[in-house]
Amino acid sequence: MRALPLVAALALSTALSSAPAFAGPDVVEGPGYMPECFAPWSADTKYFKWDAKEAPYRVAVVNGFVGNIWRIQMIKTAKAFAEQEEIAPLIDELKVISTGTDAAAQLGAIEDFINQGYDAIITIAVSPTGFDRVVRMADRSDVVLVPFDNILDTDKVMMVNEDQAGIGKLAADWLIEKVGTSGKILEVRGLPGNSVDRDRHEAFQEAMKAAGDYEIIEVVGNWAPGDSQKVTADAIAVHGQFDGVFSQGGTNGTVQAMIDAGHPFVPMAGEAENGFRKQIAEHRDNGLEALSYGQSPGLVAIAMKAALEALQGNALPQLISVPIPRVTFDEVEDGVNFWADLPDDFFTPNEFPPCNVTITAREIMAESEENSQ
Repeated sequence: MRALPLVAALALSTALSSAPAFAGPDVVEGPGYMPECFAPWSADTKYFKWDAKEAPYRVAVVNGFVGNIWRIQMIKTAKAFAEQEEIAPLIDELKVISTGTDAAAQLGAIEDFINQGYDAIITIAVSPTGFDRVVRMADRSDVVLVPFDNILDTDKVMMVNEDQAGIGKLAADWLIEKVGTSGKILEVRGLPGNSVDRDRHEAFQEAMKAAGDYEIIEVVGNWAPGDSQKVTADAIAVHGQFDGVFSQGGTNGTVQAMIDAGHPFVPMAGEAENGFRKQIAEHRDNGLEALSYGQSPGLVAIAMKAALEALQGNALPQLISVPIPRVTFDEVEDGVNFWADLPDDFFTPNEFPPCNVTITAREIMAESEENSQ
């Protein structure tokens, strides 16, 4: 092969060295599109803007773990959202898959969707790290990649979440107010190895240790009622009576274990499962002073909406904050924030008025949790 003339070779070298390693979104000034819905995480949050593409779009949802009810409802919610009248014209194809707890399998699936030319990929990350390569691949291909719920330890990708550390502190503040500055506390943790469990746990522990002298017993409930019920029963058998409980999920299982063991009701902070709120309504007059916060499976709809808006060229925060829905024991009301005629494992918060997103229980329950074919 004949060598390039020196001037041409130098020009080519300069062009290559000055070219960006990947394309991806531009970093722009805020405020972004629909700030009442897509709120920045903080005043320092930067904004991303992709070049607009013509609709409709090919969208994939790549879930990891699927072993609890929250994930199943999330998958159904994604499918239901895509079928809503104002969303359906924007989506040419939707694929929803679950890859399990192996990070390599999830990364491989994301890479495959990028290579297939999908426009947007929504994901709950198996791990908060290890995604650098697929983030770069997505940017090079102008694919909008949106982690939500279990997000990544990076500011290189647009993400959607509730403040998980804020949930941990919210639970701690509730128990400190109700229990006082000392006592034995049961902490029922979530799925090990992901950012949600980590951030909630660390903020909870930090707030409790700063407020008083507590003995905190940790067990792993995997955010699943059956697992939470078993580990709570075991903890009561080994450690006796507790003065307060923080359950990250599977909360109705935790309460059932207390009932089965004859454990008196104590102040409790737990998730927004319909069954837990039924229990609160039934037992609040018997001492179940509870806070029910909501990490909604409907977050997938906000992540999908963010991706669709980004594909249309709208500027959005790099890290989008969704407010934490919460009710206390004196606020639970049938037909308003829980439903006596719905299954216990239904997660109650699925309405996001600032985002014009409302997904009904009927729409969600009609969908399947199976992988798309």
